[in-house]
Amino acid sequence: MKTDVLVVGSGASGVHFARRALAAGRRVHMLDVGISKPTPVLPEANFIELKDQLADPMDYFLGQGNSALILPENDDEYYGFPPSKEFVFEDPQPQVVRSTGFAPLFSFAKGGLAEAWTGGSYPFNDGELADFPFGYADIEKHYSDVSDHVGISGSRDDLSQVMPFHGGIGEPVDLDAHALRLLERYQKKKVKLAADSFVMGRARLAVLAQDRGQRQGCRQLDRCLWGCPTGSIYTPSWTLNELLQHENFHYQPGLKVKYFQIEDARVSHVVAHETAGGAEFRVACEKLVLAAGTLESARIFLKSIHLDGEAIPQLTGLMDNRQVLMPFVNFSMLGKKWDVESYQYHQLAMGLDLGGPMDYVHGLVTTLKSALIHPVVQSLPFSLATSLRFFREMHTALGLVNINFSDSPRAANAITLETARGKDRLVIHYEPDASEPQRVARVSKIFRRVLRRLGCLAPQGMSHLRPMGASVHYAGTLPMKNKGGPWTLDSHGRSRVFDNLWFVDGSGLPALPAKNLTFTLMANASRIAEVDFS
Repeated sequence: MKTDVLVVGSGASGVHFARRALAAGRRVHMLDVGISKPTPVLPEANFIELKDQLADPMDYFLGQGNSALILPENDDEYYGFPPSKEFVFEDPQPQVVRSTGFAPLFSFAKGGLAEAWTGGSYPFNDGELADFPFGYADIEKHYSDVSDHVGISGSRDDLSQVMPFHGGIGEPVDLDAHALRLLERYQKKKVKLAADSFVMGRARLAVLAQDRGQRQGCRQLDRCLWGCPTGSIYTPSWTLNELLQHENFHYQPGLKVKYFQIEDARVSHVVAHETAGGAEFRVACEKLVLAAGTLESARIFLKSIHLDGEAIPQLTGLMDNRQVLMPFVNFSMLGKKWDVESYQYHQLAMGLDLGGPMDYVHGLVTTLKSALIHPVVQSLPFSLATSLRFFREMHTALGLVNINFSDSPRAANAITLETARGKDRLVIHYEPDASEPQRVARVSKIFRRVLRRLGCLAPQGMSHLRPMGASVHYAGTLPMKNKGGPWTLDSHGRSRVFDNLWFVDGSGLPALPAKNLTFTLMANASRIAEVDFS
């Protein structure tokens, strides 16, 4: 098949670029490593039934050799990725990385990193897009189109004050009892909470409440963490499966792109290696779209420049959302029975407006259900037996707020490539802004006060500052700008060095608001796919 556009990567931005490019009549060839997710086990069973019916539940939930355990000496995280999602981070040809101040994660899965996301889909408003070369009016129809395609749910509530209510939003799944109690309490207290510029409402989620095509509506199985077995939580592999039915789409997995070749200041070919065997594979291209993820796209770009005989630059401005995990106890839920029939991930979202758009803080509220409990139990200041008894009484009352902070580009935060003796090493450096400790302390104090007014207690000593890189919201290495130097993109994601090269992943974001970025990546990729590619 003759190709108009060659796309590298099948993640959220790659498949939505391809979807809109195909709708515009273009022919798309996609190269991908494409590690497939395992077939869901016992897809109709809820969490309790799964434990009872599996031949080896320990192996499923904790992995071989208990690899999924968060041990007491590990103070980095409250939770890890379960064995059923290890495929998302598998690398068949591991690369060498030297990183300081940043814990990078890569994905070569079919569908990319969003195969492990929690579905949060929050549009950026005009204030948050102030540093972008386009405004909300330019991307609104793409938010609505993506929303309609993936099945985003939500409500027109107080959160609409800090995020636009676009088209395509469907009915949300039913709230669990704990989340419902919190929302009812908020409705009674919201006038006083407004003094803290605080709002709360239903989370915007890429989750179906009703059946749609081959995807089922949420069956309340309480298995989200281990991978939704019914398809109610959207992942990009669903779109990829639809694209495979299109006559103008060619998908080629099993290939890891290493670099592109340059002739007369244009991309002429892409060079990849087969993941099985390592044989070199070369593809001619008229137009190349990189959607491999911010870090991997940077590696491909830097390697290509080096092989063209140019000095390897530093791509500055790397960003990620700092996150604080704040556990809390809702006293009104103490002793209540845990209901296994519920949606597991966050159902409520919080917004804290501290002034300017980039001062907005975004919180996601998860009420504890069937997540692995040992990280919580081992953090309690009692003996194991006492901690277990205490936990059983407070299980249904426990919750967690994931507090997200915005980030801005800074020259010190950069990616480059070192080459020596035929081997490459990706070098990543990140330094937080000097004011971050004060900002985190101030925001944490406000959230504890808000939770107290909602009838909850958030013990100060249990809040956890996640390492940079943990949110996997990477952005900013080749920012879109109306005017800029060689290591920038134009307003439609086109490279200012090679005029037949586009970036549609997080590389092009010139700023990083506190909201989850995946929804905006999908909408922006759709926007870019509709421009004139001549």
